[in-house]
Amino acid sequence: VFTGKANCPYYAKAELLADYLQANLPDFSVHKITQHPDEWEQWLHDTCETNGWQHRQSPMIWRELLDRGGKGLLLGGVNDFLEYVEHYYGITSTMLSEEMLEIAEENLQTHVEIEKEDEEIRSLIEPLQIWITSASAPICSQLIPLLADGEVFGMTTEISIHLLDLDQFKEVLCGIVMDAEDMAFPLLRSISEHTEIDEAFNQADIIIVLDDVLLNCEVQSLENYTREVGEICRVYAPLIEKNAKSEVRVISSGKTFVNLKAMMIMTYGPSIKPENVIAIATPWESAAKAMLARKLNMNAAGVKDVIVWGNITGCNYIDLSHAKLYGYDCAVWGPANFPRPLLNMLYDSEWIHSEFLSAKSSLSSRVCHCVGMLPAHAVATVLRYWYHGSPPGEIVSVGIISKGQFCLPEGIVFSMPVRFQNGNWEIMTELEINETTQEVLGHLAHELIQEKLIALKEIKEMHSYADD
Repeated sequence: VFTGKANCPYYAKAELLADYLQANLPDFSVHKITQHPDEWEQWLHDTCETNGWQHRQSPMIWRELLDRGGKGLLLGGVNDFLEYVEHYYGITSTMLSEEMLEIAEENLQTHVEIEKEDEEIRSLIEPLQIWITSASAPICSQLIPLLADGEVFGMTTEISIHLLDLDQFKEVLCGIVMDAEDMAFPLLRSISEHTEIDEAFNQADIIIVLDDVLLNCEVQSLENYTREVGEICRVYAPLIEKNAKSEVRVISSGKTFVNLKAMMIMTYGPSIKPENVIAIATPWESAAKAMLARKLNMNAAGVKDVIVWGNITGCNYIDLSHAKLYGYDCAVWGPANFPRPLLNMLYDSEWIHSEFLSAKSSLSSRVCHCVGMLPAHAVATVLRYWYHGSPPGEIVSVGIISKGQFCLPEGIVFSMPVRFQNGNWEIMTELEINETTQEVLGHLAHELIQEKLIALKEIKEMHSYADD
């Protein structure tokens, strides 16, 4: 292994002799490490300290007992190498000083050009800029490893993560940053904390909104909560329009007012593309599939096409009419890809309505009290589908702006079935829904309309107050 300053004539002399030996000896291999003159001293100090060596000048040459990775045996400088070569191979160098200086100058020029090319290549590989709001929430620590392991965006896509929260949570954010850096994810280009709202969403490709409001209906009314959500989005939306990229994708997640946050971001940010703002319903999907799988004594991965309709973190409806089972152990067996309608296998309708679908069911309790793993997995799953497509034929539920599909009123964010493909999503309007489901959707839409009207009223009153 040959190391030295790029402009060192003695390194040039040793390098040329090493090249000759490598070309003429079958088992002699060379690995070269050149350093810029400004960086050589620090690099030399660090390398010697790591290996317990004493060396003070360029070049430094050592042998490795295994191919680039075994224990190193320091040979020394250029004179030590010349003696080594002459002793073992009977070869010496006759290079003149003028040649040494000329090659040293060429080495420095080549080193500078290679470094410049590497820097240009790195600059062309722009990482995805991901911003996470309210990043002190427990979900954030669970989400970062999922985003950085390559499964969501691809094994060649680097990411930069920006954690945004209030100044009072700066210590928590710093702790998350240190943990992520220590984990040394190969695709995590950088991670940073931010507490200054003015710099939020700079060049953002993806924004994950985790902000929640603390619910206590005995103390505050729905109007107060919608005002609080509106104030958050009234700050975020203009900054997204100003600082983020034009194709930015916004994901609304959390435990409260997920639909409303998505709608208010569209309301306050009219230039943000509505199709690029969605609300996450996957926690309800996943929890419902797990609960059904426990009831049927099967693997939850075999439960597919459970639909979440309506207000994700409010009144919603878990629709099983299209749900299918794969790999279910019953009297009739078929191939692995053979589906069975769930309602044909689950005969306990009383359990479905009393324990599964009721407002006080264990399903609601599990989703509302999840710590962070479930919602983090949900966000990562939806992002993976958005970038790489959802499984063919499989139904995914997300909250999106309604344009009258399924006879729903326009202009509300409503959870409904979609498929992801080619970087976009489309509503699965071909699904047939029965009269009972259609009636339920009407009630759910009414609730969301009322929530929207209250929010818009609060916006109007705030504007009037500001004008006065």
